[in-house]
Parts: sequence; structure tokens; C-alpha cells
Amino acid sequence: MSKRAWMGVVLGLALAVTPVAAQDKPEPAAVEWQAAIAGQILAFRNHDAPGALRLAAASFHETFSDPSEFFLQIIASGYAPIMESRSQTFGPYKLISPDKVLQELKILGKDQAIYEAIYVLSREKDGWRVSGVQLMKTAAVEV
Repeated sequence: MSKRAWMGVVLGLALAVTPVAAQDKPEPAAVEWQAAIAGQILAFRNHDAPGALRLAAASFHETFSDPSEFFLQIIASGYAPIMESRSQTFGPYKLISPDKVLQELKILGKDQAIYEAIYVLSREKDGWRVSGVQLMKTAAVEV
């Protein structure tokens, strides 16, 4: 099983066991991991491959030594709606552990469609980093 497929299985199990739920009192770290997500999305929108890879988890750095290869792989994997998005809104999150969180996002795509994304973030020595994203187009339409 490929690393990407394995991460999808892990993410699916994590969501099934611990559903994402709204938080009454946001974690202080929420600002930090949300800043990592927003920064990576902005880097993708600006075609800043080094900036996008900088906010990815260590496992991505092990796989991709060239930021351009990382960028092209993200596009090829179906994440263009994030790269071409017009806006994003943070939804509920779920702390899996002190160093891992699932963060829900609503994304308005270039095509005016709404996408839901679940980001998986890990706290690493340099701060919160994106370790995976599950993206799906919703039936909703932005008005």
C-alpha cells in the first residue's frame, strides 16, 4: 500500500473514531495551526513552492527534496481547488493528541463550488505542519 493510501486509511479511521466537533473553548494553539494552514494555502495560491513545502510535515521533506516536485505532485493529486481557491473558513477541529489535530475547512473554489477539507496537522520542532488533507466537493453552491 502506498504512503498516500495508508495516510488516507489512517485519516479515515481517526475521523470514524473521533469525529470533528465544535469546541466551546478554542485551544490557544488553534491560532498557530490555523496560521500554518492559511500560510500554506496562500503559498499555493501564489505558486510559492518553497513556501508551501516549508509548512508541510517532515514526511513530505523526506519524500520531496525539490519544492517544485512537491508542488507538481500536489496539483496532480487533485488539490487544485485549494491552490485556486478564493477563500477559506475554519470550522470545528478535534485534538487527537497534544501534537496532532484535525481541522475542518470550507473552501470556495475558483468554480464557485464549496469544498470541504479536513487537514491533519502535527506539531513538530519548528511548529505546526500540515501532514495530510482530505478534500471533497460538496453539493452546496455559494451565493
